[in-house]
Amino acid sequence: MTGGNAPRVLVDATAVPADRGGVGRYIDGLLAALDRSSTDLVVVSQRADTERYGRLAPNAHVIGGPAAIAHRPARMAWEQTGLPLLAQQVGAQVLHSPHYTAPLRSSCPVVVTVHDATFFTEPEHYDKAKGTFFRSATRTSLRRAARVIVPSKATRDELIRLLDADPSHLDVAYHGVDPDTFHVPEEAERARVRARLGLTDSGYVAFLGAQEPRKNVPNLIRGWVRACELTGFTPALVIAGGSGHDEDIDAAISEVPSHLRLVRPGYLRYADLPGYLGGALVVAYPSHGEGFGLPVLEAMACGAAVLTTPRLSLPEVGGDAVAYTGEDPDQIGADLAGLLKDDERRAALGAAGHARAAEFTWEASAEAHLASYARAAGVRA
Repeated sequence: MTGGNAPRVLVDATAVPADRGGVGRYIDGLLAALDRSSTDLVVVSQRADTERYGRLAPNAHVIGGPAAIAHRPARMAWEQTGLPLLAQQVGAQVLHSPHYTAPLRSSCPVVVTVHDATFFTEPEHYDKAKGTFFRSATRTSLRRAARVIVPSKATRDELIRLLDADPSHLDVAYHGVDPDTFHVPEEAERARVRARLGLTDSGYVAFLGAQEPRKNVPNLIRGWVRACELTGFTPALVIAGGSGHDEDIDAAISEVPSHLRLVRPGYLRYADLPGYLGGALVVAYPSHGEGFGLPVLEAMACGAAVLTTPRLSLPEVGGDAVAYTGEDPDQIGADLAGLLKDDERRAALGAAGHARAAEFTWEASAEAHLASYARAAGVRA
């Protein structure tokens, strides 16, 4: 839905974290696609991000928020007061809050993205304060928003099952993947990443994501050790991404035999992600559950053989193009060993994953968002 029938939309991008993780990639991809579809778009962001969004969405009106909202408490307060005022000032017909929280009062309909239900299904995997906050925010958004966008059917179904959400107010909009950013890498890209990781003479198993309990990194470490024992192969394990708050990771690392190599490079450069993911023997993501699973999709787009779990939304993303495992170390170890020993299967998974990833586009996601905005504004889609 584009052109004169579409409402003017204000997207609040002020909650994008500095590390530009999953939420940042969602907002980046969505805004660029909305801009290409000629949406009447206004974006408010942190001042440090205005130039970036100006490049991503050159036809949009990009506004820098107050300097104080760089600090989370001030941003949360501004969301309730300054954001509704801004929506009124720019003549927004729909306000999109893309990260769980939204103003309680607004002069125009509000659409909220709720990314997953794991704060309810896996509460033990979250810091107590964070879990309490996001459970409350989710309930409030389900109760007060005109529409709620979710990134998968699994998340929609969980919100209905757990919170008695009204299915007629929930809209599924899958994430996309940028094929220019996430692509099958050339050998030079792979070699550059291996050199930066100090792995010029070694293959590796890759993980990319926040190192928080829900991602199951300790069991991945223990499963990798088990796979090395089963196969006699000794690929390195690379755990890349934010440090998170999973205290069991250090305990698992302390159990790793001295002849095996585990690398924790922290955040990788965005430009290095295709070489990192596409250069791995296997990308392992044995999560306890995801609202969508963007790292799985991005690895597939890079032609990687992916090993993940069949939890919540992950089969919607991976389909038959990824390998599945359990969540315990023994099962991870056995299934990882099977992949490490089977070059043909890894190649087949890489090709199938790349083909399936092409089905998930930001253009399709933008169309689903536009339909949701139209429903919120009372415009016939």
